[in-house]
Parts: sequence; structure tokens; C-alpha cells
Amino acid sequence: MQTRHGTMLTDRPERYAKQLAGHWARKGSAGEEEGATVIRFDTGQVVELRAEAGWLVIAASVPDDDDADRFAQVVAEHLQRFGHREELDVVWE
Repeated sequence: MQTRHGTMLTDRPERYAKQLAGHWARKGSAGEEEGATVIRFDTGQVVELRAEAGWLVIAASVPDDDDADRFAQVVAEHLQRFGHREELDVVWE
């Protein structure tokens, strides 16, 4: 698996984690695992969202034959669209 790590500054990290999980739940499974919201796609991608004080910490993983940068961009676009009023920005390492 290839993984991209990112963060998003927000006062409501739990809200955005829950919203993204609900939005994508039909594409696989979504639930809580060890304090994080984890979305597992039927196609092998995984998104882990961990709410911390003032931050949403994101790990976007894809199988080795997939495009990790593109998947990370899709995750960021969804989160930014959900939080358009806050002008949210995901920063990838």
C-alpha cells in the first residue's frame, strides 16, 4: 500500500470525518477503529481520519498499483467542498 499523510485545520474535525464517512459508506465500509474513522473501499483504498484538537489528521492509502497522489486529491476535494464556508485546506506531507 502507498499512503499519503495530511492535515486539515478545523474547529470541527469530528464533523468532517463523520460527513466523509457517511458520504462514502456505500462504496465499502465505514466505522470507528482505534479512535479513528476508517473508510475501506471495495476497490482497496483506505482513508483514516483522526480528529485532534483543532485538526483533522488524514491518511489516504491505495494499493501499490493505484495512484496515491490522485486519491489524496479526491479526499481533499471532498473535505474542502464539505467545509467550503470555512475555506478549509488539506495540506499533504
